[in-house]
Amino acid sequence: MKKLNIGLVGAGFMGKAHVVGYSNMPKLFWPAPAMPVFKTVCDIVPEIAEEAKERFGFERCCTDWHDIVNDPEIDVVSICTPNNAHAEVAIAALEAGKHVICEKPIASKLEDAKAMAEAAKVAADKGIVSMNAYQYRRVPAIDLAKKFIDEGSIGKILNIRCTYLQSWSADPDSPLSWRFQKDIAGAGTLGDITSHVIDIAQYLAGDIDEVVSMMQTYIKERPVQEGGVDLLGTVKLGADAPRQVVDVDDENSFLVKFKSGAVGSIEATRNAWGRNNFITIELHGTEGSLAFNYERLNELQVCFAKDPDDRRGFKTIYTGPAHFHGEATWNIPGMNIGYGELKAIEMYEFVKAIAEGYQPSTSFEVGYRIERVCEAVAESAENKKWEKVRD
Repeated sequence: MKKLNIGLVGAGFMGKAHVVGYSNMPKLFWPAPAMPVFKTVCDIVPEIAEEAKERFGFERCCTDWHDIVNDPEIDVVSICTPNNAHAEVAIAALEAGKHVICEKPIASKLEDAKAMAEAAKVAADKGIVSMNAYQYRRVPAIDLAKKFIDEGSIGKILNIRCTYLQSWSADPDSPLSWRFQKDIAGAGTLGDITSHVIDIAQYLAGDIDEVVSMMQTYIKERPVQEGGVDLLGTVKLGADAPRQVVDVDDENSFLVKFKSGAVGSIEATRNAWGRNNFITIELHGTEGSLAFNYERLNELQVCFAKDPDDRRGFKTIYTGPAHFHGEATWNIPGMNIGYGELKAIEMYEFVKAIAEGYQPSTSFEVGYRIERVCEAVAESAENKKWEKVRD
């Protein structure tokens, strides 16, 4: 079986998620399209790099990502750095002939996202695969919704409503990680989580054409975090801690018009007490409706207009062996999958694309288009009018 030597750049939260995905992929999808081999892990903090080497089972560690990109033994580069480093690492890796999977958003600046998409296109002509890690569209229930849409079971799409609500940054004593700094993250909630539901909305309903939006920053300053590790609101700093200005958005909400003629709304915030990872999709068509809640990610709610009047209403489909990737996970509906299995599905699709020589559905071009939607949202919030998504 073909082996792929993995180089991981960034050993934090998402680095761990990539390792879990690679590790579990062949355990679930057997025979695997290729076997990942953990070669080198990189983190700018030496202690974190060394710990990740031992914890995750890499052969080597380093503190300079060039050591991975320039290593002829490395086949795949996984990029799990803060957003402002994505472009430099990804483009260098592609030019060095490495397959690349990069965390979302694709970049912190639109021009960097464009450069990455262009580099990926050139690399694709040489058989190099690149993928933007939008894992939530790969939830089996979302794929099932897509199947119902494509086969016409709910008719023509009329509208779609999406939310992504979290609470981890609602506390003003949560530290100022890089996710609250525009020069590193590029945007706040918009790039961090709204981008996910923009991707799902476009996956299900087609490209967004126009938006009108509002954006808010509720917590204007936060205590300075010690060290570079992104703690995601798991610690609180005292009132006497030094504070710095927050220059990104906490919340955004906007109306959307799709090229298909459908309309909808998207709302996202990281300041919603009581909401954890609350991604919801509700889609209405001429022949039925679909509803999904990520906190119940093994369920899809469906209602079909052709059902008899006395029994029409939402019913719950529990995804399992009869559905997407069900044969690879657990063989009884209701046993359920979670975030770990979802990352394994993502890595399966990435490694399968490498083995079979095609580009994944969440290509760098898809990531670039999501950034163009985000740009239109930001411009609309500033200009207070409808803005077209640039093509």
